[in-house]
Amino acid sequence: MIRLRTKLSLFNLLTRLIVMALFIILMPFIIGRINLRQVDFNLIEKRERMISLISETGIEPFIISDTSNAFGSYNILKEEFISLEKIDTAEDLNYIEVSPRLIDGEEIVYRVLNYSFDVDDQKYLLAVGKSIQSIVDTGKDIRNVMLIFLILIILINFIADYQYTRIILDPLEKIRNKLKLVSDPALFDMTPVRTNTSDFIELDKTLCALMDNINQLFRKEKDITVNISHELLTPVSVLRSKLENILLIKDLDNDVEARIEESLKTLHRLQSLINSLLMIAKIESHQYLREDSFSVKEVIEEVADEIEPLSEDAGIMLIKEFKDDISIEKANRSLIFSMFFNIVNNSVRNTPAGGRIIIESRKQNKDFSVMISDTGKGLTGEQKELLFSRFRMRNKESGEGTGIGLAIAKTIADFHQIDISVDSDQGKGTKFTFLFPGKSTF
Repeated sequence: MIRLRTKLSLFNLLTRLIVMALFIILMPFIIGRINLRQVDFNLIEKRERMISLISETGIEPFIISDTSNAFGSYNILKEEFISLEKIDTAEDLNYIEVSPRLIDGEEIVYRVLNYSFDVDDQKYLLAVGKSIQSIVDTGKDIRNVMLIFLILIILINFIADYQYTRIILDPLEKIRNKLKLVSDPALFDMTPVRTNTSDFIELDKTLCALMDNINQLFRKEKDITVNISHELLTPVSVLRSKLENILLIKDLDNDVEARIEESLKTLHRLQSLINSLLMIAKIESHQYLREDSFSVKEVIEEVADEIEPLSEDAGIMLIKEFKDDISIEKANRSLIFSMFFNIVNNSVRNTPAGGRIIIESRKQNKDFSVMISDTGKGLTGEQKELLFSRFRMRNKESGEGTGIGLAIAKTIADFHQIDISVDSDQGKGTKFTFLFPGKSTF
């Protein structure tokens, strides 16, 4: 993708190249016309100087004798000439023509100004000429100079345009970075962007107002979630306690007992869901502290120890290939534990008996990764897109789970700036990769 700054610079360059191309096409004609006008002007000027000289000194110095009826003067390179001769005509002449002249046995084509005038009842013809070749050579020199000058102007103009475009678009780049770096509306930088462009000022103000409104809406939503969850926990706990007391009654009907136990399971799932929603709300509102320092390997070992009985009961082999390790500072240890636990527990629930779950680590340069892979059912493209969405069941047929566990894992990862990705193929299994930043402090 081409950036706006580059597009503007390229557009300006393209327009100037088009102008340059048109100028190059028209330049020979334009320069030719200008050069001829200048040559004609010089010829007229020399004619006037010659007439003035004749008026001052008389015609005699130029007409040596009666036998000599002509005067001619040529420069050493034969590029210019002046001639004066008697003519027998009553017609007044004043015109410019292109005609050849034989000079010292060499025929040279000149642009000639012919002008007639009278002196003592005698008509004279004054001819002032400049060689066509010298005119052509002068035109070439002018064209080359103008072409070089034009190229330099376009080059300088392009550099100036690029720099100017960079300067005027710098506020837009700052606004883009503000949006790019924010992961939470509450963390959006409200500091006004320094610029004297009113459009960017208004854009920055609008974005700040928008992010402020979004932040307020998010806070209201989180407050509602927290309040509802707190309100639900009490009656659920009370109801659960009452049902457990009923189970203590002797000689309770087996059918009634079975229904109560089923209800307790439902209440347990509801209580877990409410606690999960509370956890997500607290994480997103930054109510958890990040003051712990610990080893990732130690947390993984604790997760494996807690999950291992469940995997053994399910007939799943849990393999630990944790070779590399990293020390984390300023993180929340319990949340990191929950993140890994939810992922491994999800793998256990979705891997058939006889399958494997592998937990491994890799350290490359400054990056550190933890991979959790299973030999389960795998995911479809649609399931991968909705994997971390809340209340999306992975197995709709069995109705198992609510998807809240994976959502919690993603929320914790985002809270610690850990990149989590998923690679999965149907029938081959799923692989979760946790990429820790190239640093040990969050």
